[in-house]
Amino acid sequence: MSEAILKLDHVYRSYKQGDGELCVLKDINLEIKKGQMVAIVGPSGSGKSTLMNIIGCLDTPSKGSYLVGGQDTANMLADELASLRRNFFGFIFQRYHLLGHLNAKENVEVPAIYAGLKTDVRDVRALNLLTSLGLNTRSLHKPSQLSGGQQQRVSIARALMNGGQIILADEPTGALDSKSGVEVMNILKALNAKGHTIIIVTHDLKVAKSAKRIISIEDGMIKSDIINEDYAVDQTLDGNVLNEGTVIDKEHTSFRFKAFIDRFKEAFDMATRAMIANRMRTLLTMLGIIIGIMAVVSVVALGRGASQRVLENISSLGTNTITIYPGAKMGDVHKGKVRTLVPQDLDAIAAQDFVDSASPSIQISVLLRYANLEFDGSAQGVTSDLFRVFGYTLQQGRFFSSYEVNENAQVCIIDSNTKDNLFLNEDPIGKKILVNNISATIIGVLDKVDSPFLRPDSLNVFMPYTAVSSRIINQNYLSSIIVRVKDNYAVAVAENNIIALLKARHNGLQDFFFFSSDSIMKSISATTQTFTILIGAIAVISLVVGGIGVMNIMLVSVTERTKEIGIRMAVGARRFDIMSQFLIEAVLVCLVGGSLGVILSYCLSFIVQAINPAIYMSFSLYAIIAAVVTSTLIGIIFGFMPARSASRLNPIDALSYE
Repeated sequence: MSEAILKLDHVYRSYKQGDGELCVLKDINLEIKKGQMVAIVGPSGSGKSTLMNIIGCLDTPSKGSYLVGGQDTANMLADELASLRRNFFGFIFQRYHLLGHLNAKENVEVPAIYAGLKTDVRDVRALNLLTSLGLNTRSLHKPSQLSGGQQQRVSIARALMNGGQIILADEPTGALDSKSGVEVMNILKALNAKGHTIIIVTHDLKVAKSAKRIISIEDGMIKSDIINEDYAVDQTLDGNVLNEGTVIDKEHTSFRFKAFIDRFKEAFDMATRAMIANRMRTLLTMLGIIIGIMAVVSVVALGRGASQRVLENISSLGTNTITIYPGAKMGDVHKGKVRTLVPQDLDAIAAQDFVDSASPSIQISVLLRYANLEFDGSAQGVTSDLFRVFGYTLQQGRFFSSYEVNENAQVCIIDSNTKDNLFLNEDPIGKKILVNNISATIIGVLDKVDSPFLRPDSLNVFMPYTAVSSRIINQNYLSSIIVRVKDNYAVAVAENNIIALLKARHNGLQDFFFFSSDSIMKSISATTQTFTILIGAIAVISLVVGGIGVMNIMLVSVTERTKEIGIRMAVGARRFDIMSQFLIEAVLVCLVGGSLGVILSYCLSFIVQAINPAIYMSFSLYAIIAAVVTSTLIGIIFGFMPARSASRLNPIDALSYE
C-alpha cells in the first residue's frame, strides 16, 4: 500500500476574534495517499475551506503538524511554502481566479514562469494542455472572452502546468451550469486515472459522490471518512488529457539566472500593463517627478549657462593673465603710499622666459576735448603689449612703437565709444585732442570690445605710459603691471616665480599682490556651483513630494490588485516575485517621469532662449544621468514600502479580497 503523500496530525486552526479566539479546525487527523480522489464535504462554516487552505500550504496550523511528501511545514518560511505550492499543488478555484489582462495561454504559463521552466518548453506545454482540454482555438482569448466552463478548463490547465501532483479543487462546479460541471468533473476523474491526487472541497453531495473517498467535516471536526463503493471512472472519458507527463524535470528548467530573467520579464510586463491600463493615474503620479526633474535639470543648466557666459567673457581676455598691484592685499588702505612698482620691475618681468607680454598701467580720470566738444574720460598709460595681453584689435590706424614709448610721444589710441562721441562724421586718425591740457595725436581706433576692464559707456584713451607719467601726472612709479603668461606655462607657477623675482628686487618685502583671471574664474565657478546646489536642493523638495505621491498611488495599486497577488502566491510566486513586480512599476513610473522631465527641460530652454536670447542654458550629460539615476532611486525608495506590503500579504486574505 502506498505511503501517505499528505499527513495532518492533531491539527488545530484558530483565529483571534476580539479578546478571544475562534477555533475553526479541531484535532484533525488525516492521511491522503498518492493517486487518491478525495472529496471533503460539509456545510458552510464547517471548516472545509480552512482545511483545504492548510492542505494547499496557503495557511499554517495553529497547533499540530502537517507533512507534505514527508516534509514538515511547521517551520517553513514563506518562500519554502511557495515552493511546495509551485511544485506539488495545482489549484482550481470556484471563481476561476484567472488574471484578466492575460490571455488563456499566458494564464496557464504563470506557474511555470515561477518554476523556471524554459520558454520554449513552457509555450509547447501550455498549448498542449489547452489542446487536451479542447481550447486550442481559444488560447489567445482573454478570460472575459471565454465562457465559465472554458475559464474553468483554463484554470485546470494552469493547475497542471507544473505537473500538478496534487490537484486542489475548491467548489470546481459551483459557478458552472450543469453541463459544464459534468465536463469538469469528468476531466478531474480522467486526471485521477492518470495518477494525479485529486482533493475536492464541496458542499454538494452529488459532486462528492464523484470521488472514491468522501470525508465529512462539521464544526471543525471530521465526522466521517468513507470509501465510495459506487466510484467508477467513465470509460468514455477523453484519454488525451495530459499526455506529456506530470513532472517537470531539471532538463526542462532554465539555469537559475535565466529563470530569474524570465521572472523579471514577467514582472516587467505586468508592471507596464498596469501602467497602460491606468494611464491617467500613472500620468498624474509622474507629474511630481516630471516637475522635480525638470526643475533640477533646468536650474543646473541655467547655472552652468550663466557661469559659462561669464567665464567666456573672462576667457576673451586670456585665462593666463596676471595683474600685479602695490600693497599687501586687495583693499589695503595704505595701497596709495606704496610706490615700489617701477619701470625696472616691468623690464625684469618682461625678460622672464614664461612671459608672453607685459605692460605697465597708469590710469587717471581726464577731461577730453575736441573742437567745441568735451567729455569726462579715462586715460591709461600703457605700452603696445597691453593690447596683446587683452587681445584688443584695431578698427583702424596702428599701435604705439617702442620709439614713441621711449620718447614720451604725445600720441594716443582711442576706443570706439570715444570715436563715436568726438568724431561722429570724421576720420579721427591724425586729429589732435586735448587730454587735460596735453595735446595728443590719434594714431589708432580700437574695435568694439566686451571687456570688464572697459566700461561700455566711458570714453577711454590709451597713451604711452611715459607720456602719462611725465606730462600729465608727474609720477615715476607704476599703478600696476599686467602680464600675459605663455600658453604652455601654468599661471600658478608663473605667480610663484614673479613673487620670488620681485621680493628679491624689493629687499625681501612682498609689498605687492596678484589679481589673475584664473582666480576670477575659480571664484565665479565656485560661487555659481554653490548657487546651483542651493537652488537644486530646493528643487529636490518637489522630487520628494513626487516620491510620496508615487508611494501613495502604489499603495492604492496594491489594494486594487490584492486578488491578483493572492492568485500569484497560490500558483507559487515567491515574496521577491511579488515585491519585484510592484517595485519595477514604481521605478518605471519614476524613470519615465524623469526622462519626460529631462525632455521638457530641453523644450523649456528653447522657449526661454526664444524669449530672451541673453539667457543661456547649458546642459550637462552628468547632470542628466544624475537626474535619471535620482528618479530611479526615488522609485526604489518610495516604491519599496508598497512593494514589501504586497509581498507580505496573506495569500488567503488576498484571494478572498473583494
